[in-house]
Amino acid sequence: MSSSIHGALPSAIASLARSPTLQGRRCYVVGGFIRDRFLSRETNDIDMAVDDDALGIARRLASETGGTFVSLDEVNRIGRVVMPGNGHSWNLDCSSFSQDIESDLARRDFTIDAMAVELKQLAAVTGPWSQVASILIDPFRGEQDLAHRTLRAVSKRAFEDDPARLLRALRLAAELDLTIEAETEDLLRGHSQLIAQVPGERTREELLRLLRLPGAAGYLRQMDEAGLLLALIPELAEAKGVEQPTVHFWDVFEHSLQSVATLEFLMRENLWEHAKGEMLTTAPWSADIAAHLSQEVSSGSTRRALLKLAALLHDVAKPATKTMDPTGRARFLGHAKQGAAMAASVLQRLRFSNKETGLVEKVVYHHLRPAQLTGGELPTQRAIYRYFRDTEDAGIDIVFFALADYMATRGPLADMDDWRAHCRLMNYILQEHEKQQAKTAPPSLLDGHQVMQAFGLPPGPLVGELLAAVREAQAAAEIGSREEALALVQRELDKRAAKQR
Repeated sequence: MSSSIHGALPSAIASLARSPTLQGRRCYVVGGFIRDRFLSRETNDIDMAVDDDALGIARRLASETGGTFVSLDEVNRIGRVVMPGNGHSWNLDCSSFSQDIESDLARRDFTIDAMAVELKQLAAVTGPWSQVASILIDPFRGEQDLAHRTLRAVSKRAFEDDPARLLRALRLAAELDLTIEAETEDLLRGHSQLIAQVPGERTREELLRLLRLPGAAGYLRQMDEAGLLLALIPELAEAKGVEQPTVHFWDVFEHSLQSVATLEFLMRENLWEHAKGEMLTTAPWSADIAAHLSQEVSSGSTRRALLKLAALLHDVAKPATKTMDPTGRARFLGHAKQGAAMAASVLQRLRFSNKETGLVEKVVYHHLRPAQLTGGELPTQRAIYRYFRDTEDAGIDIVFFALADYMATRGPLADMDDWRAHCRLMNYILQEHEKQQAKTAPPSLLDGHQVMQAFGLPPGPLVGELLAAVREAQAAAEIGSREEALALVQRELDKRAAKQR
């Protein structure tokens, strides 16, 4: 368990101060660790500046502490040591400075991150954190800005020197509940287009950290107002002002932002200003759904965060697919398929993993599917089985998003009877899927070897297709024994033979 922020300094600080590798060198603890201590936030991250080659220092510290060395930036000589701790690990990021620590702090992003304490002096602190004030190196009054809950750039060149700071500014303000100072906000708006120059890996990390926060819809709106959202995802630009049929309350762009807000409302993360009485209690929700959405997909991403990103992008192809029918009604035929390809392109550019990209792509591609499972009646068992077969691991996510999409379509005009009908459909789909999973859980009625042996078939795609037909019939409760499964396979083979005649 991590050391309390109100208690003694973590043992990692004392260990570093005694390290043979660091003896005789000027070493300072800087940035986030100092900031988070002032804010009484727990952290397992330590940033350290040394007057030597930081990569070499980090390698030796990793060997010395039994930790793991990671090179973060070969050009700027920044290395990380993942140090083992008491029940947890510490991420020690080492950077170099060549002149003095004040010059190093002057190159940092925000005043709240431009504070430092000499390592040995920090290790000698035995009382409350307030004692650090007397040894704090704070040339830009970061402690004062923290006290006033203000985010201020260290210099007017802060964003030009590193455009990744543009997104980091909004993320830090959101995470730490800070207000961006007026001049810094002007700088941010003035340099917003530079975000397009930042490597995708860095923007991915910042964007995911924003999306993981409750209220991400509001932060996306702030990104848009600052000019960052369209600079980062220019594919969304055409959605602004694109009118939709009268069933829609908002244009395509506003509907997309509202879809993120309604999704957060349904996931119990935030309020929604247009919510009505029973909307939340009628919608499907359970501990199992919450656990499913909280699953990690890739490093730093969860289903919740990626579903918000899918909500933002789900109608991205509507402008390109818009046509008018003879009655003058707007149509967007094929927008889900084309949108899935566009969303995948966005995520690939931002260096999301294949798994993350695949999940978002499936949500966008199939986002209309749940509502299409019924023509007024509840869907059949086969329809539900095929839906989850086709959507694979995204089936539950898409059902959940379909409700958010409906809310963001109707907005304040939502009809409660219609809403209850939508919820009844989605609840039914989820409940029947759970029952089907129990029915088709191993052991299965037949395996591939048994099918080949019983019907004299060679290995190949046909065997897989026959097994899929067995699983579908089993899920629909049409068969329940090995004999019935074999009979179904025989019927399928007879049908195929008849077609070839």
